Amino acid sequence: MTTPPPSAGGPRSAPAARSGPRPAPWVRTRLRAAPLGTVLGAALAFVAVLLAAALPRAQDRGADQALRSFLEQSGPSSTSLLVAAPAAVAGESTRSLDGTLDSLLARTGAGFRVDPEEVVHGTRTTKRQPLLNPELSRPSGFPPRMSLLHVRQAQAHVELVAGRWPDGTPTGGTPAAGSQGDRADMPPLQVALSQRAAETLGARLGSVLKSAPLFGGTPSVEVVGLYAVPDETDDFWVDLPCLARACEHYNGENLSWDVDALVGAGDLGRIDTWGRTAENFWRLPVDVGGLRADRLDTTTKEIASYVAGPTAATLVRDTRRERLRTTSWLPELFEQAHARRQAAAPLAAIGPAGVGGVAFVVLCLAGALAGDRRDAELRLLLARGGSRAGIVGRLLGEGAVTVLPAAAAATALAVLLLPTPRLAPALFSAAAVALLTLLAFPVRAAVLLSPPRPAGRWRRPVAELLVLTATAAAVLEVRRRGAAPAGSDPDPLLIAAPLLLALCGGLVLARILPVVTGGLARLAGRRSGLVGFLGLARAARGPGAAGTRARGRSGPSVLPMVALLVAVTTGGFGAAVLESVDSTRLGVARLTVGGDAAISAYGYARLPDGLAGAAGELPGVRTSVPLWIDHDSSLVGTTSGSTQVTVIVAEPAAYAELSRALGCGSFDPALLAAGGGGSAGAPVPALFSSGLARQAEADTFVLRPGNGGELRTRIAGVIDCTPARPAPDAATVVLPAGPATALVGGTDHPNRWFGLGAPDADRLRALVRAALPAASAAAAPAAGQGPASPGNPVDEVYPVHTSAEAVAELGADPLQRSAQRLFWASVAAAAGFALLAVLLTLVRTVPERAALLARLRTMGLRRRQGVALILAETLPQALAAALGGALVAAAAVALLGPAMDLSTLVGASVPTGVRLTAGSVLTQALGLAALVAAAVLAEAATSGRRQITTELRAGDQR
Repeated sequence: MTTPPPSAGGPRSAPAARSGPRPAPWVRTRLRAAPLGTVLGAALAFVAVLLAAALPRAQDRGADQALRSFLEQSGPSSTSLLVAAPAAVAGESTRSLDGTLDSLLARTGAGFRVDPEEVVHGTRTTKRQPLLNPELSRPSGFPPRMSLLHVRQAQAHVELVAGRWPDGTPTGGTPAAGSQGDRADMPPLQVALSQRAAETLGARLGSVLKSAPLFGGTPSVEVVGLYAVPDETDDFWVDLPCLARACEHYNGENLSWDVDALVGAGDLGRIDTWGRTAENFWRLPVDVGGLRADRLDTTTKEIASYVAGPTAATLVRDTRRERLRTTSWLPELFEQAHARRQAAAPLAAIGPAGVGGVAFVVLCLAGALAGDRRDAELRLLLARGGSRAGIVGRLLGEGAVTVLPAAAAATALAVLLLPTPRLAPALFSAAAVALLTLLAFPVRAAVLLSPPRPAGRWRRPVAELLVLTATAAAVLEVRRRGAAPAGSDPDPLLIAAPLLLALCGGLVLARILPVVTGGLARLAGRRSGLVGFLGLARAARGPGAAGTRARGRSGPSVLPMVALLVAVTTGGFGAAVLESVDSTRLGVARLTVGGDAAISAYGYARLPDGLAGAAGELPGVRTSVPLWIDHDSSLVGTTSGSTQVTVIVAEPAAYAELSRALGCGSFDPALLAAGGGGSAGAPVPALFSSGLARQAEADTFVLRPGNGGELRTRIAGVIDCTPARPAPDAATVVLPAGPATALVGGTDHPNRWFGLGAPDADRLRALVRAALPAASAAAAPAAGQGPASPGNPVDEVYPVHTSAEAVAELGADPLQRSAQRLFWASVAAAAGFALLAVLLTLVRTVPERAALLARLRTMGLRRRQGVALILAETLPQALAAALGGALVAAAAVALLGPAMDLSTLVGASVPTGVRLTAGSVLTQALGLAALVAAAVLAEAATSGRRQITTELRAGDQR
């Protein structure tokens, strides 16, 4: 047998020499060794990244919805580009109008979009001409007036009910430029008229309506068709109301009719014969639903360029219309919308900032927990030759396997649940939180594996001093500039002021709590029983870390207290802001109405007999105040001789209670109590407004009511405002009801009724409808006494208003609702993270606590006493943090509240400032304290027994 050469067998035998078991991958091994910890870490990363990605998208959605709602409430005319140009002297054509429209639309679409289906364009005469036909309606003797329009889209919005549409071919020759002599020989212009307008005017199909003679002839129109408008509320008719019906035109008190008629394309070339001049118009409604708050600045610049800028100059060249002009209210509306968003930004940012602070603490605690749990393993790897960088790199790879998939899933879920065009803020926020979650444990491990350094004596005091300095600077800036300075976005430092206050509170509490709990422990040590003393002593010392690096702590951990303090402070401060918003909004609504309910009559008309008394007997009405108000009275005896004033006659006690409840011009009813029944010659005591009192020149005055007569009066008191006329600069005189003031008016036949309490608006309106016979329900007040007209319901003749409806109207702004929803969602998330911080602290001390309880169990400690020991150790820190958070929240309201402008959130202009209410702050503090206590009790009751049993079986191996 031949032996093969070594060179042939060597290479084949090498693999066999290297064969053997391959080492298991590090990441897979570690993940399998602690599956529960892996799942919990992935869940924490998922929740944190989900919130981080969702909050910016929720803010964007709220801002976009608020912007669009604000613009939609402004109306389609205000949100349109209104383009106009003089009609060509030689006559216009539909092709020219459509070509100009194409040029106008071609310059839109970058930052804003115009819906071509909603465009309205055509030609109109610039001056209405009187119709001199004697058979037409003339309510006050004035003839009706008419304008002519050719609107390209008109036929799509009306229904022809009689006759035909005007011809599309010319009905007569077009006069040459500058020629007026042929007008008399031309046939009438064919027009289509609204059926409602024809009925109002008295015109019929086939009527020839003649205008006043002009130079060169008398223009006329022939009604060849009548049409009906199916929906007059359509945006198409916003600027064209007189095409749908006859419009009322008042010249003083004289009424006449204004109507518009449609001409066909055939007569477009000679439409200017009706009133000398005509102009072309294009209304381009901007698609409000496509506007975005984050691109508002860019859109504003593009709109400004379209109105008066490079785009406008380009349009003049493209359309060959030198006098083409564009106007729009959009730049002003955009500016108002931006100011509203800036004003609401502080509240919208306080909640997310609090969530971010608490989440940061929780992630740091999770990293510390993981580091303490694997401290021995990491030191063993370092002792066996592993480098610190290599170990940290492996931990990064281990975390990436769990954190990155969870972060990607959370980001995708946030994008799916909250669709909004802008993606970058959500991705940036999610990436930042994912990075923090990924680095928390490796950074903690790097610190644990680093060589021990001597403790710096001044390190902590210097850090605390820096935090205190930053907090003082932020508070001073807030009070100096306001939380949202005018014309600028909120400063992040100003938004972080409540968080900095909470951090200062946590640092102070960490200094004070060991002293307090140590004193309580000494007091408990003098009494019988071990549980109280041992629990308080451990709370004062703080939990020690197990393992080779175990060291006693000088006090409790700062991070859990900071988490609780941030959650309570931001929640309490924001709740105080919202409480102030609600109370201020209610106050504004009550001043607007005059109470909690009001019924009014127009002018000198009186309320129906018995209505005020019946309204006062309705359920929920606490105080009934009927009164008489006269806005046309004059007061003789002031510095200007005679001053027009508003006179209010009311029963003193009831009106004083109304003034006191509304906080508007409170007074002592005794000042007016005897005035109404005094002698005829004695001056009647009255309350004068402060501005009117400063004009007084004599002790007594002569009051001349608007309905005639005279009354002598004197100043019995001065008020700064009054519920029936709350304007601060109003000149008002309040008189007591009684025989002496019957000349002015009285409460037996009032024209106003105010009520306090909680009346039902539907019952009030039903009462008003039942107060008059059915035949009188449709009757309007006398001329000049109100806008009612035949057919109006009684509750429009006698309007009913309630403060509840006014509050709902003020709070209907989506910007307010969005800020409130975002804040409360953030408060809930912050409370959840704060609770998680407490639980992580408990889990971090499980090994040491279990060993202690096991040793005490061998000495006779009962299970109930073990639970009490855990509660005595953990609850003082949680309860102290909740109480400290309440105090810090109150301090935040006192320090930062005066700089908060609540006008946008209230819905009306109000003075700046947030009022501190104990209920809103204590609710947040006590609620979170109860939640933490329940969680601690549940953890102690469920896990304590299992941990003790494990220790007793396995022994203390730590």
